[in-house]
Amino acid sequence: MSAQSLRKLFEVNRYALSVNVEGITHEESLIQPPRGGNCLNWVVGHIVANRNHVLQLLGEPPIWPEPDYETYRRGSAPILDGARARRLEKLIEDFHRSQERIGAALDRIGDEKLAEKEGDETVGERLAFLHFHEAYHVGQTALLRRMAGKEGAIR
Repeated sequence: MSAQSLRKLFEVNRYALSVNVEGITHEESLIQPPRGGNCLNWVVGHIVANRNHVLQLLGEPPIWPEPDYETYRRGSAPILDGARARRLEKLIEDFHRSQERIGAALDRIGDEKLAEKEGDETVGERLAFLHFHEAYHVGQTALLRRMAGKEGAIR
């Protein structure tokens, strides 16, 4: 996979998440799905936290320092108290900042960087997995949008 292919894939996620959160209030982002799962606020925050790993692989500084994303870590408790949650508007702003950094980094790095080993995988393989992980959660935002009483955004 080339750096430009990865850039396009992350751009698709940016588009899908952007339209899925359009018109959602912070309060609506805290609606919990029935029978488990996480609210839209957690999902968006988790995506931003995940992008810290992407940025690290690309040699870029993180969007948040590690302690700042404790609420949004895999396996963290559902957000039942809005006081623990970051404002949705801020999460979306941070998401867009991460997109700019990821795009710029992917424009700069060569395919040689993607071929470098990072443990048992190449940097490109690890980035492809992190993109898949993100896309999985971006898909959840479409369902959580409907739970907030909004029409589907992608037709």
